Amino acid sequence: MKRGMNEIAAIILAAGKGTRMKSDLHKVLHPIAGKPMLFHLLDSFAELSLVHTVVVAGDRHEQLREALTGRDVTVALQEPQLGTAHAALQAKDPLAGFSGLVMVCFGDCPMVQAETVQRLVTALEGGAKVAVLGFRPADPLAYGRIIADDDGTVRKMVEFKDATEREKRTRLCNSGLIVAHSDDMWPLLEAVSNDNAQGEYYLPDVATGAIARGDKVVVVETGADEVAGINSRSELAAVEARWQAERREAAMAEGATLVAPETVFFSHDTQLGRDVTVEPNVVFGPSVSVADGATIHAFSHLEGASVGSGCSVGPFARLRPGAVMEQGSKVGNFVEMKKATLGAGAKANHLTYLGDATVGEGANIGAGTITCNYDGYFKYKTEIGPRAFIGSNSALIAPVKIGADAIVAAGSAVSRDVGDGDLRMVRGEQIVKPGWADRFHDAMKKKKAAKKD
Repeated sequence: MKRGMNEIAAIILAAGKGTRMKSDLHKVLHPIAGKPMLFHLLDSFAELSLVHTVVVAGDRHEQLREALTGRDVTVALQEPQLGTAHAALQAKDPLAGFSGLVMVCFGDCPMVQAETVQRLVTALEGGAKVAVLGFRPADPLAYGRIIADDDGTVRKMVEFKDATEREKRTRLCNSGLIVAHSDDMWPLLEAVSNDNAQGEYYLPDVATGAIARGDKVVVVETGADEVAGINSRSELAAVEARWQAERREAAMAEGATLVAPETVFFSHDTQLGRDVTVEPNVVFGPSVSVADGATIHAFSHLEGASVGSGCSVGPFARLRPGAVMEQGSKVGNFVEMKKATLGAGAKANHLTYLGDATVGEGANIGAGTITCNYDGYFKYKTEIGPRAFIGSNSALIAPVKIGADAIVAAGSAVSRDVGDGDLRMVRGEQIVKPGWADRFHDAMKKKKAAKKD
């Protein structure tokens, strides 16, 4: 492995059972804005150009290994779980031969930013042997405390259960994130004892051990929201809410109009262009891009969709994965698209399902139209040509092609191709029986009256 003071390896601790989540899913795989909280952390740390990343797992480690497939991450197993210092030591073998800075953090603190880690690295460059990340929460609760001088020099770190009453009154708390050079980190971890109230090997004792041997330990402070840990569904929801609030502010700062910002929900990768308008109660799932000048009307749900410039979506529309709306096209209320392309200027104004379809530019899709794309075993494609007109309540039974400028009459079930400029009308013969309804009503009224007698 590469050597040097400027290189960083990360150890992410994720061996806890997460019992308070009451879930069969590993705690760090629970999503924030549609992305597992662990991946928020990994993607942030990508800015640090880490030499190596080790995730230390315990319970449900199989889930982590599967989720991390394809990422340059090693999973190390902690069994049994004897504390956070013991967990960090499980990364020693995967990092054998690495000489550089080692950062240890928690997988359930997903909002830590790369620039914050860089501040810790800078503190080490100033002569400290160990740098820890601290914060001052509104309510310190049972967090471990950091006793430090005004210049950030740490005098003592103590777990809440082992702290004196005076130490508990200290508001500077330990986030759990710590950085030291590998030459210092491994000996300090190995020297940690379990002589404490819980009988566990605590990660903060790395700093305590460094202080005991005369090394300088410094604390770098950050905001409480950045290091908020997630141990319950309630805490997960709180972090999600903060993420969404920040994303809404960013969207508006970048030129989008959110009519009722608090009702709009973004995914981690949502892309909005300039002068996009988003009305109330819109949800963006993963992989959605909206180009300049488009409008997303109220109560619409988009996922895996591309919306072109000047398009109009909804209200009450659903765009599913593979939906593509080209410039100036429109879908209205109760329209659903899946793996379908709506050409430039084309319209499906209401009550329509377009699945596995291509619709040419300028085409008009009438109310109640569906593309019948599935026969119970396979999916088939519908192709609708430019400027075609599909009458209301039509069923297009795929595979089928509707030609350019063709017209499909309302109420048709089309199972064969329609040529360019042709009219296709598929209806049963309309039968008229003069006076039949009047005779029927008279007969039924007499029958009803007879029953009453």
